[in-house]
Amino acid sequence: MTRAPLPYAVNLSILFTELPLLERPAAARKAGFDAVEFWWPFATATPAAAEVDAFVRAVEQADVRLIGLNLFAGDMPGGDRGLVSWPGREQEFADSVGLAVRIGRRLGCRAFNALYGNRIDGVDPGEQDEVALRNLALAARSIAEIDGTVLLEPVSGMPAYPLKTAEDVVGVLDRVRAAQGAANLGLLADLYHLTVNGDDLDKVIAQYSDRIAHVQIADAPGRHEPGTGELDLFGYIDKIGAAGYRGYVAAEYVPTGASADSFAWLPTRQGVSK
Repeated sequence: MTRAPLPYAVNLSILFTELPLLERPAAARKAGFDAVEFWWPFATATPAAAEVDAFVRAVEQADVRLIGLNLFAGDMPGGDRGLVSWPGREQEFADSVGLAVRIGRRLGCRAFNALYGNRIDGVDPGEQDEVALRNLALAARSIAEIDGTVLLEPVSGMPAYPLKTAEDVVGVLDRVRAAQGAANLGLLADLYHLTVNGDDLDKVIAQYSDRIAHVQIADAPGRHEPGTGELDLFGYIDKIGAAGYRGYVAAEYVPTGASADSFAWLPTRQGVSK
């Protein structure tokens, strides 16, 4: 039996940034995508209802599916990389989880990325990890209400971010499951971050294919579109599909030019209808 190629989505927090955020879903649809994902699209964990409604309408009116959403991660431009392990900010994290569930109900999104957070000077890493365990369990329980999955990912380029390999992430997922019984958590396999951090992608796929709940791509080095670096991205995507993954592959790269001109790699693969 011929296996259908994996479908592609586009991350609209890193692509189409030439446009205002609410115009990006329509631009993605015009480029041929029927699925999109976002980092947290609001400045705070508790945006005004009108702002949330405008975001939902933009996705609905563009006729695209929201397939991934980050939870509130703090001040990303300022260097924050998540609240999961940040003592004292548990309420903000919980608030963003609650809102993400409501958005998920409205738009059908079922995958939510919880950035772990940086190590904090003067704070015991063990304390941070205990906070993370509780926060991830809370997120898993809430997101289970809509049959959703909490994603956790390795991140590169941030020395203070402690989860750098697939093994690091799976270790956290296993601790949450053992301590809290939460099973709806999975590895976000960002092939760029994993590569830059030195993980062997063949070994990651062989060892953790059953833990991969979402896939993102960018070429390395450079974090640009496929074909600009040295990664055999499509070879790895094929291996992930052969191992049983059936979800979307999200393009999460910095385009070398205009976003709409960066998809020449798509027609020779599967992905979008032109």
